Parts: sequence; C-alpha cells; structure tokens
Amino acid sequence: MSNVLSDFGNWKEFLSERVSQAKSNGMTEDTIKNLAYEIGSFLDEKVDPKNEQQRVLKQLWDVGDESERHTVAGLMVKLVDQT
Repeated sequence: MSNVLSDFGNWKEFLSERVSQAKSNGMTEDTIKNLAYEIGSFLDEKVDPKNEQQRVLKQLWDVGDESERHTVAGLMVKLVDQT
C-alpha cells in the first residue's frame, strides 16, 4: 500500500481499478462515492500525505465541512473514472 500512496499517479491508478471493480460488481455511483468519502476520512486521520497532491487534498479535506468532503470524494471518483 505504501507504493500506492507514495506516488499520486499510482494512487489514481489504484483508485481507478477499485472504482471499475465496484461498478462491475454492481455498486451504484452513490455507493461508490460514499465509500470514497469513508476512505478519504480514514486517510485524513491515519495517513500522512506523501506528496504535494496528497497535501493539497488533505488541506481541502480539512477545511471542508461534511458536504464539501463528500464533494471532494465524488470528484476524486469522477477524476479516476475518466482515466
């Protein structure tokens, strides 16, 4: 997992693969976004940012309220879904 978190490109690829798997297993878009929010909350609490992109995401997460954090999580899903 550390290799995945050390490089933002690796993180996006990892997340993209997980989103694809979730969709192929029949998960709805809303369920995927909710899981992304939960993952974001976990990462915020337990993982130190490893690169500039992660630091920016953490800063956005930290200043956002719950609704804005859901938006950030949804945007991350949308970002990797387009790659």
